[in-house]
Amino acid sequence: MIKKMLLTILSAASLYAAPTIKLLSVGGIVYAESQSKQSVKVPAMRNRVYAQLARAQKLADEGVKLEGFDVLDEVKDRIDSLNSYEKAMLWNFYGFMYYGNDDLDSAIDSFEHVIAEEAIPESLRLSTLYSLAQLAMQQQDYTASIQHLKKWQGFNSKALTGQQYMMFAQAYYQNKQYQQSLGFVNKAVDSVLAKNGIPKENWLVLQRANYYELKQPNEVVKVIENLVRYYNKPNYWVQLSGMYGEVGQEDKQLAIMESAWQAGFVTKSNDILTLVQLYLYHGVPFKAAKLLNESIEKGDVVAEVRYLDLLAQAYIAAKNDDKAIPVLKSAAKIADSGKFDAYLAQAYLNTEQWLLAYDAADRAIKRGGLTRLGDMHLVKGMASYNLQQFERSLMAFTQAKKLKESAKTAKQWFHYVEQEQGVQNRLAMLN
Repeated sequence: MIKKMLLTILSAASLYAAPTIKLLSVGGIVYAESQSKQSVKVPAMRNRVYAQLARAQKLADEGVKLEGFDVLDEVKDRIDSLNSYEKAMLWNFYGFMYYGNDDLDSAIDSFEHVIAEEAIPESLRLSTLYSLAQLAMQQQDYTASIQHLKKWQGFNSKALTGQQYMMFAQAYYQNKQYQQSLGFVNKAVDSVLAKNGIPKENWLVLQRANYYELKQPNEVVKVIENLVRYYNKPNYWVQLSGMYGEVGQEDKQLAIMESAWQAGFVTKSNDILTLVQLYLYHGVPFKAAKLLNESIEKGDVVAEVRYLDLLAQAYIAAKNDDKAIPVLKSAAKIADSGKFDAYLAQAYLNTEQWLLAYDAADRAIKRGGLTRLGDMHLVKGMASYNLQQFERSLMAFTQAKKLKESAKTAKQWFHYVEQEQGVQNRLAMLN
């Protein structure tokens, strides 16, 4: 329906407190009465022109668009006989009908003809300029949108509403003029806060985006705090936590993320892993391990090697080798290297499971891919010593002495095991 399209495309017109023009029907004749103070006198619309425009609108409302255009074309054929107001209204009707036909280029051209007429009601000029700005936005011609808005503001004598500020802000943002956009957003937000109101969510989102583009992270934090305060959505909590980390407020980062988790807002795998990392960073490995283990069991985090590795490291950091061992065994089965066998060897050694420690270290060496090969020779040596297998222990420490990262420790152990072996040999001879 053309009337409905009129309300859609000229939504800005409804923002005025009262229209500046009203149409009075007297004896079947329609006149344009100006309520604004204008230096240009607006001529009246004659009855025969009004009747044809009304007929075109009726046809369009009934879905007979082509016939509606034919009626407008008949009026256009006599355009030289029309006054300024009649011409403007003719082009106005063309604009609405083209818009309803999804022909934005023709709609824009028609509305350009409207504002080209000088003797037209001020309200028509204002609403048409605003509509042109909206249409330019739809066409992604943001420079043109800004130009129309500036012209509109030049004719507009009233204070801008929050929504009108935001129209400017959106156009400038899309045109990558972030400082200008921010100025209008701030005015819109401040106008609401001044009345103890709550800014619209999309206003705050655009405000945040501008601060982000302008590389002002502390201001981004303040905006997201407002988004959390007013709209309390899960993604805002997670974003706020991330921004606290970016501005160096790690304690707040963990507190907000943990609060979000307790509120049931942290559900995505990446967000869960972020909280796990935060627990580890802040020296709370038990919570890290508990969270990650539960998430893997529930399927919220896939049991991939890297996450099993993280879980094992959390258990180890929490000095809970018994919990770490089953995780490391699972990871070792699907790993391509001896990395997790090496972790297992160390965990078995810590829990005094000497034979299992030796076997795990031996597997790690054979599978390869280790960053500290010498450590595994040390584990084999220590495990063998505790199993009273001195010759095998000395052989392992001999291998460890050849590697830089383990040479010093290996020499000390080698000397110690040699002494112990000597003691045991002497005791054996006495028996």
